[in-house]
Amino acid sequence: MGIFDKIKEKFKKKEKPQAGDSKEVKEKDLALESTKEEAVFDTETIKKDMKNMGVEIRLEGLTKEFVEKKTNRITVAVDNFDVTIPAGKLVGLLGPSGCGKSTTLYMISGLHQPTAGRIYFGDDDVTNLPPEKRGIGLVFQNYSLYPHMTVKQNIMFPLENMKVPKEEAEKRAQYMAELVQIGDLMNRKPNQLSGGQQQRVAIARALVKMPRVLLLDEPLSNLDARLRMQMREEIRRIQRETGITTIFVTHDQEEAMSISDEIVVMKDGVLHQKDKPQHVYNEPVDEFVAKFLGNPPINIIEGKIEDGKLIVNGKVLEKVKLEDQPIHLGIRAEFFQVDPKGRLEAEIEFLEHIGRDTMVIASIEDASKTFKALVSAQTIKDLEVGHKIRFNYSSYFVFNAETGERLI
Repeated sequence: MGIFDKIKEKFKKKEKPQAGDSKEVKEKDLALESTKEEAVFDTETIKKDMKNMGVEIRLEGLTKEFVEKKTNRITVAVDNFDVTIPAGKLVGLLGPSGCGKSTTLYMISGLHQPTAGRIYFGDDDVTNLPPEKRGIGLVFQNYSLYPHMTVKQNIMFPLENMKVPKEEAEKRAQYMAELVQIGDLMNRKPNQLSGGQQQRVAIARALVKMPRVLLLDEPLSNLDARLRMQMREEIRRIQRETGITTIFVTHDQEEAMSISDEIVVMKDGVLHQKDKPQHVYNEPVDEFVAKFLGNPPINIIEGKIEDGKLIVNGKVLEKVKLEDQPIHLGIRAEFFQVDPKGRLEAEIEFLEHIGRDTMVIASIEDASKTFKALVSAQTIKDLEVGHKIRFNYSSYFVFNAETGERLI
């Protein structure tokens, strides 16, 4: 039984009066059937409305500048940003602190007015609409629950502002509470809830308005590691159940990659790459994206291209069709294999045993820093710190040393 079916059952009457021949009993039977049909209709209507909530979001040339009053200094937070968020998808806005991802979210919500550019929800230009006219649900990282209100009152609060009739508001609040699995906590106050439960209340409150877009601004940053993992799975489930277009802002690449249909990688207010998470990981467009995604981070080894050869520490590793230039060789830890005849020779600096695998931290003579290789523990069981080791690699990237542009 799916979540919608379970919720629907909660709206049904559980007991029927005894059937009889009298007019009074028949009228009661008819009234009961009518009530049941109305309840089922209500939940089916909500379900249908939720399934229609997904809308394509299109940002065209979106720019946001902040001007410091005393010095008139201009800071460009978002710079000529073009991106399309598919309808009904969960998309992660990902990047380091200060990259412009939250500013972008606030422009989509209407809390910030763009300096330039347009924002479209489907065919509707919402650039100049106030937040309450856009049909958005917004969840902040600090939840922003009213401490003096119960869970039920918190969820219903937006509906009161919208002048939704009380009976309908209560049904919608209960429905959303069941959807986020806090239906039995409706009479509690926020200080009686865990962090994860408070976050569910905030999500239910955002969804109860039946928004076209759900915006999540680093919603898991205040939770401990275990709760973060649990809640990101819940966010993914809720998004799939509702089909609402969702934008999830985070600086945590693991969070973004684990639940997003697509990720948008930003730096300094500029779009670097947008695609499915695994594709961005496997095919980064530049060194910044390659370094930002992955744990441990990708190894960057200094080298050069000379006469069609890729050279590191004076040794030729590959033949390439590139012009002579300084380069950065990028190899992820899991790309390495221990091989006595391998192309890359190094010295073991440290061994970190992690179950069946071992993280080898090694250095190349005259290279600027160490690198990490994740290999099977069996392949290095006779090696120790200070020993020489050789590696081959299954894949690699080559980046221009100055621009970070990916060359291979």
